[in-house]
Amino acid sequence: MGRMSPIFRRKDSAPQERLVTLVRKPGCHLCDDAEVVIEKVCGELGVPWEGKDITQDQALYDEYWEQIPVVLVDGRQHTFWRVDEQRLRKALTDQSK
Repeated sequence: MGRMSPIFRRKDSAPQERLVTLVRKPGCHLCDDAEVVIEKVCGELGVPWEGKDITQDQALYDEYWEQIPVVLVDGRQHTFWRVDEQRLRKALTDQSK
């Protein structure tokens, strides 16, 4: 995996134009829990999402090792450790900001 280049999208983009990234590591139960929430919310909203393995990317490792799982929305950190379904949904649909 190469170095992650941040792609910043406007908050007023339609949900389908957003991107959620889950930064995780193998064998992490919190990462598995986060993936379930992300799959559900993104699936319902039609938002694309991707997973990044922190053990395969030195830049991600250096930045996020103590916080995994980390969720990025449009390249910006949204949360870490636990993913709140309602908060993620709001971040992806709230166009008032």
